[in-house]
Amino acid sequence: MPVLSRTASFAAGARDTLPMIVGAAPFGLIFGALVATTPLALWHGQLMSLSVFAGSSQFIAAGLFATGVGYAVLWATTLIVNLRHMLYAANLLPHVKHLSLRWRALMGFLLTDETFAVTSSHFHRHPDDPMGHWYFLGSGLSMYVNWQLWTLVGLLFGAAFPRLQTLGLDFAMVATFIAIIVPQMARMPWAVATVVAGTAAYMCQGLPYKLGLLVAVTLGIAAGMLALHARRRDGARPTSGPKTSEPVERNASDDHSGIRAEEVSAGATQ
Repeated sequence: MPVLSRTASFAAGARDTLPMIVGAAPFGLIFGALVATTPLALWHGQLMSLSVFAGSSQFIAAGLFATGVGYAVLWATTLIVNLRHMLYAANLLPHVKHLSLRWRALMGFLLTDETFAVTSSHFHRHPDDPMGHWYFLGSGLSMYVNWQLWTLVGLLFGAAFPRLQTLGLDFAMVATFIAIIVPQMARMPWAVATVVAGTAAYMCQGLPYKLGLLVAVTLGIAAGMLALHARRRDGARPTSGPKTSEPVERNASDDHSGIRAEEVSAGATQ
């Protein structure tokens, strides 16, 4: 792969994220409309998108705030939901650990499900891309701008059309998440996390206050982290003695036979 310029890498990241942007647009629209129906001021919703930039957590936070829960419960719930980003960060770390703290902090803020799906696929194809962080920036920043725009549209139209969130637009985000998850299941840690989280969500769907979702997220992340740790441990395990000694003996035998052949050849010449 030829090394692209910063601008070209940035543009490529934004271009490859375009399908995710289309899927996230209704999600941002619904979030803005949801905020318009809660005690939150409209500017609170926009500020949340600007500073938090995490769709699932924003939905949960807005819903919990409307029920009047305490801040400790709100923070703990959103923290658990966002713990899946630990898996994302662990996957991308080998490709960005050489960057400065400022770059890594920026990329951490822009890391979303969609950006991870696009960027991890790029690094899987081009693990040594020196401009990979610019590709990441193009993907993450395009998602960020898109989220701000559709949050604003949702806030404005949600106030005028209070039942906007009941039109079934949320299916677009479900389809987007399916498109994100299915390709990742080709790798064992992600497959384990998906199966465990899905099973737990189904088994715990009857729990009150949406606690089944929190249980599913927690178990899925724990299972995925354990599977990732086990895979890395197996990959770093040294090979056994007999397997390493056989090539050495064979090479030594080959060297002796080579010396004898040279001696015979030299004797014949003399």
